[in-house]
Amino acid sequence: MAHNPQGPQGNPDPAGSTQMFRAFVDETPQGRQQTAAAASSGPRIGLIVGIVLAIVVVAGVAWLALK
Repeated sequence: MAHNPQGPQGNPDPAGSTQMFRAFVDETPQGRQQTAAAASSGPRIGLIVGIVLAIVVVAGVAWLALK
């Protein structure tokens, strides 16, 4: 029969600590949620501007090549 070193013989189960840590990490103040929402829209706007700029450049090169 195998001996389980993680048993209740004085070795605490780490699941309780993990659950407490996750509860601590998941808690975010209201101010941070609003700031995070505003910050997440920044890269999205930059991506859209970059795509539009790339399309304009490709269209300009194609227009010059076919002129």
